[in-house]
Amino acid sequence: MGSASVAPSIAQTPAPVAPAAESSPWSAREPWRTDRFYLQTSVATRHFSPSPDHVNNQKLVNAEWRFNSFAASGQWLAGAALFDNSFGQSSQYVYGGWLVRPFEGLQPLYFKITAGALHGYKGQYKDKIPFNSSGVAPAILPSMGYCFNRVCSELVLFGGAGMMLTLGVTLP
Repeated sequence: MGSASVAPSIAQTPAPVAPAAESSPWSAREPWRTDRFYLQTSVATRHFSPSPDHVNNQKLVNAEWRFNSFAASGQWLAGAALFDNSFGQSSQYVYGGWLVRPFEGLQPLYFKITAGALHGYKGQYKDKIPFNSSGVAPAILPSMGYCFNRVCSELVLFGGAGMMLTLGVTLP
């Protein structure tokens, strides 16, 4: 018997590997990408034009759901917050939003924007927020955050009035 050359058959050829979504920063198994529930509270508040009427402890309790749905390289979210407004009045904010991590090499850093309905500015403080004639006003809040494993902190801007530092935790 002579030596025969053996050509690989199609069944023996390894299947080509298609480019997978695993190369996306969002597909990595990190807590801030896989956890969907986020709870946070306020740590400090600073008003840009302080007034004797201002309260600097907002007593914020915020719950946020981060959807497993992405658009324009960001993640959709929805949430609700209970807090005392700048004048010590019990207030609520119900919102939807978008979170993006724009720097592939710095994934713990993120930017977030939320938009929703704000309620709670009453009496002499009713006109302290725009479009509050019905007692419910539209609000848009941009923020920037950074996570250390499951613990995150955000700097939230509330209009031209001030900013708040928060501390939160992500949960599976």
